[in-house]
Amino acid sequence: MPQAAPYKIALCQLPVTADKHGNIARARARIDAAAATGAKLVVLPEIWNCPYAMETMRSYAEDIDGGRSPSVSMLSEVAAARKITIVGGSVPEMASGQLFNTCCVVGPDGEIKAKHRKLHLFGIDIPGDITFRESDTFTAGQEPTVVDTDVGRIGIGICHDIRFPELAMLYRSRGAHLICYPSAFNMSTGQLLWDLMQKSRAVDNQLFVATCSPARDPNSQSDFVAWGNSSLIGPFGEVLAAAGHEDATVIGEIDLSLIEAVRESLPLETQGRGDLCRLVDVQRECSS
Repeated sequence: MPQAAPYKIALCQLPVTADKHGNIARARARIDAAAATGAKLVVLPEIWNCPYAMETMRSYAEDIDGGRSPSVSMLSEVAAARKITIVGGSVPEMASGQLFNTCCVVGPDGEIKAKHRKLHLFGIDIPGDITFRESDTFTAGQEPTVVDTDVGRIGIGICHDIRFPELAMLYRSRGAHLICYPSAFNMSTGQLLWDLMQKSRAVDNQLFVATCSPARDPNSQSDFVAWGNSSLIGPFGEVLAAAGHEDATVIGEIDLSLIEAVRESLPLETQGRGDLCRLVDVQRECSS
């Protein structure tokens, strides 16, 4: 674990409207304000630049690789101006005729350090409550994402990615001290699973977990209403900072010495039964 000073992280729980330019301007202002408080890392929500509606998602999609992405351009500009790292939530990305749910990590130089396309596409069918399939609209990504930043090594997941513990285990094995999950849990899954999932990933892997949701719109006419409750969870499962469901920015502190203390007092890595079960990092095995 690298030796580093504690740093501030900001979780920007943004309201989202159908006005894309307004969403981008709001996000810029919120990032600026967070940086002014001393935050070195800022996290945005899943799908923050447009409504979370599958029927309109393609109309908001951006060509990130082609440089035609006003949302990511804004992130690059403000990151460079403020000398901070931004985990840019996610935006709909169009590439080779396919639509992805994509998170860009932007460094203090304004450059994209990593791009994570949501790996696990959400599907749910609760009779009388909700039926929904992201795979009808999005294409799944193919690469886990671990990125070295000015504040340390970070793993990236988007929303439903948090449900899969093996991904978080892989990120720990690759040296991540923090996993960021821009997310948009709905009212049903939020109430049932939001706290449980993020605390489980943090405790199982003895690292920090940050989640960032859109703010809840109680007057929304959409089928989708966000749960909110963006949070920073510590390596013992402790809630270090949390929002309610409203429009808010939450500031927390990440101290890497807490990870060292937890892993020394409870050395799960050496207590594991590798003779019985183990994590297989498929991409590393294939490349070796």
